[in-house]
Amino acid sequence: MPPDRAWKPRAGGSKESRATEQDRAAGSRLARAVDLGEGRFARASIALRLYRGTRRIRAYLRWSQEGQTQERYVGEVDADTRAANLVRAWEMAHAAGLATTETVPPGSWASSAASRAVMSANKGRDTKPEKLLRSALHRHGLRYRVGVRPLPDLRRTADVVFTKVRVAVFVDGCYWHGCPEHHRPAKKGTAFWQEKITGNRARDAETNEILRDAGWLVIRVWEHEDPELAAQAVIRAVRSRQEGGDGKQS
Repeated sequence: MPPDRAWKPRAGGSKESRATEQDRAAGSRLARAVDLGEGRFARASIALRLYRGTRRIRAYLRWSQEGQTQERYVGEVDADTRAANLVRAWEMAHAAGLATTETVPPGSWASSAASRAVMSANKGRDTKPEKLLRSALHRHGLRYRVGVRPLPDLRRTADVVFTKVRVAVFVDGCYWHGCPEHHRPAKKGTAFWQEKITGNRARDAETNEILRDAGWLVIRVWEHEDPELAAQAVIRAVRSRQEGGDGKQS
């Protein structure tokens, strides 16, 4: 039977210490990425579990996506320490294409350590700008759904959704969605990054068109916008749709 030190986390460890342990095992925080598409990444962790029936330690990659915990089996590890098994599991996850290293555009606004920290904290849901907007909407008495698809069969997730009046709100990051005020093109690998940003903007435009054709009102908010002003715009739109006979927000 493998010893506890080969798989069990230290008792009483803080969230910060657990994150540091995963960063160290993966090689960096950026190396703990799962690519969600559209320039968005989830920060993943490795979970080690001992299956007493087989007396083997299995590693699983776990991350959050659209409010749901995702998990993928990575493989078995057999080192004598938890640290060594985490390192091995991350190597296996990368080799299998389950995990990736988040790329920071060279020469862009994200080239500083502070900006990299912001980008690495970027998630598919519950970013700081989203939370601020939702908080402002909630203060004004609006109720809504978070991180859902306006059209179930369309793989596009809106950040805030008022289903009954069909209003979909997207909070777009300035770098990945090409904000005209704050996007700073990379000085190196320009063609690659420009293609990526252009692709994201084209996808945004396509999403807008599809939703509008289906009767939805689409509102896009840049992450740099004042959340209270953005909330007021959303409130006006929702109430206008209600008065027009589209029902109440949900």
